[in-house]
Amino acid sequence: YSKEITVDAATSLPTDFSLSQNYPNPFNPSTTIKYAIPENSSRITHNVSLVVFNLLGQEVATLVNTQQPAGNYEVKFDASNLASGIYLYKLQAGEFSSVKKLILMK
Repeated sequence: YSKEITVDAATSLPTDFSLSQNYPNPFNPSTTIKYAIPENSSRITHNVSLVVFNLLGQEVATLVNTQQPAGNYEVKFDASNLASGIYLYKLQAGEFSSVKKLILMK
């Protein structure tokens, strides 16, 4: 018989890029955005950017713009200086890009 092995799934590294829907949504005045950067064979860091845009395509906030290693991340977005409305947030890391919608209701 072999020894029992336990794996803590909460601390394991992700295998795929992902961008989660913000919560709460709609929100006022702050929300949380989660994303995951997978581990790759060369263990290099990725240049990660997480940017919020209005519906005209104008950048209203840059939440992340840095090199990040593989892992699960969480960012708080405070929109107290923005008007109510629909906004888009975009995660870009290497070749991966994903956009989601968030709604600010004051």
